Amino acid sequence: MELTEEIKEAKDILQNIIKSKKTIRMYPQNNPVYMKTIEDSYAKFSSFFDYKDNLSLRIKQNSIYYDSEQIYYNPEKEDNLALFFFKDGLRELTFGRGMLRDELEEFLRIVALDFDRDAIDDDIVTLLWEKDFQNIHYIVDETFLIDMEEEDYQKITEEKAREKVTDVDDLMKAYTDGFMEEDVKTISVVPLSDKDLQTLVKELEKDSAGKTGKLFAIIFEMIYQKEGRSDLEDALSFLKDAIRYSMTYGDIHTVLDAMKRLKEIIDDPLMSEDEKKLLKTLPLFLGSEEIVGSLAEILDSGMEIDGKVFEEFANHLEKNAIAPLVKYLGELKTIRARKYAIEALTVTGRKDMPLLARGLDDQRWYVVRNIIYILRKIGDRRAIEYLLRIVRHSDIRVRKEVIRALGELGSREVVQTLRECLDDPEAQVRVAAAKAFAGIGSEAAKKILLDKISGKAFKERDFEEKKEFFEIISRWKDAEVFDFLVRILKARSFFGRAKMYESKACAAFSLGLIGNKDALPALDKFKDSGNKLLRDFASSAIRKLEYGQ
Repeated sequence: MELTEEIKEAKDILQNIIKSKKTIRMYPQNNPVYMKTIEDSYAKFSSFFDYKDNLSLRIKQNSIYYDSEQIYYNPEKEDNLALFFFKDGLRELTFGRGMLRDELEEFLRIVALDFDRDAIDDDIVTLLWEKDFQNIHYIVDETFLIDMEEEDYQKITEEKAREKVTDVDDLMKAYTDGFMEEDVKTISVVPLSDKDLQTLVKELEKDSAGKTGKLFAIIFEMIYQKEGRSDLEDALSFLKDAIRYSMTYGDIHTVLDAMKRLKEIIDDPLMSEDEKKLLKTLPLFLGSEEIVGSLAEILDSGMEIDGKVFEEFANHLEKNAIAPLVKYLGELKTIRARKYAIEALTVTGRKDMPLLARGLDDQRWYVVRNIIYILRKIGDRRAIEYLLRIVRHSDIRVRKEVIRALGELGSREVVQTLRECLDDPEAQVRVAAAKAFAGIGSEAAKKILLDKISGKAFKERDFEEKKEFFEIISRWKDAEVFDFLVRILKARSFFGRAKMYESKACAAFSLGLIGNKDALPALDKFKDSGNKLLRDFASSAIRKLEYGQ
């Protein structure tokens, strides 16, 4: 297929997603229009996969790209599919050739949700994670875990523009006033253009930064030329003032250079231990609430920050920076700022995990969830003892995140706690616990899930929850799970037949996922069942086993 044809089909698929988003929101699942929409969407993807292994879409704020070609653009805020994905952190979506019809349907149902109007606790990234798609992958700005108010991009842009205009107006006024003195009244003032003013402002900022660097160089020379402790203390005081000044004006790079220079001095064998001890108080000053507060202002200001520079800066922070970083993490207003704060806490948290874990006691649920995420990102299994203490947190979003972390970090020591979470009052938490068991992947974890599904109370749960559980146990793909599912499919009951049909449908669905064709004889018996749900799921499983669809 030619590239132009690929782009055309990719555009076609994207337009179909937009159309499906509206249709699925309007019609129930059993409506013919709904079902035709899903079939049409799947057909378009299948046609594309006849030639390509995957379809990857790169997402920007107002545009979507395929193979460096812009295939969608919408500058408006309303009905903007790119912004819908972008604001929750999605940066790339990839649909693989093996994508199942059910996967596409679940994806479209998530996309169709109205996050602005409906009472939905999670963002799109969390919902995608919960579905754990096998053939739909995504790249996300990891701050998708941070549930705070949505960024108003247009408002922020307008405010920044007004700030810039104000700065230029003030500079023009100062420039003009400077020539309004009595002794120069006869001079004709030629107004500067906006471009001239912007250039002048940049030059002034550059000149200021250069002088700050020279100031640091002078102070370090004072340290080398010191004649006693008193001189060193004075130089250290000057260094703190210079850091304070640089951070006030957002000059992180110059502060980083100063900290590198300081490390070289501390490592100098000619420096006495007493002198080194005194100089080591400077990194502690860098992590003080005063300097971290200045850092928070820089992050929230929208100022461009080089990612590598910030990472190096964070590495110079000592563990005393943890408490103020946690404090400002809950106060930062922008996603970008919170992302940087999380990066800094991931670095410093490794230096004192108990101190970082104190953030789990914060009254703000979103701060607690961020701390859990940071502990999970650090990956130290010592965090388990702190996570176990908050597994029954009052906020469902926190409970889900801590369960996810326990599934990734733990094994035998978390099994009992996760087993209790399978009976949580909230279905989302119960499903999260089941997925955590799948992450552990042990025989004990499998047995716990099979026992839970076999219980009488499980049959009364919502169909979608039961389907999630059956999908999770299909990951073991062994003889024990296969036999378990076939027994459910063949089971007979004269009471509660509606619920029994749901269980049979789920078993058929799971057998299709396992991929063992030995299930075909059992499934064939239900492809003409009088129960539509069971008939549809049995037929779908047969298609998967016979044709891989």
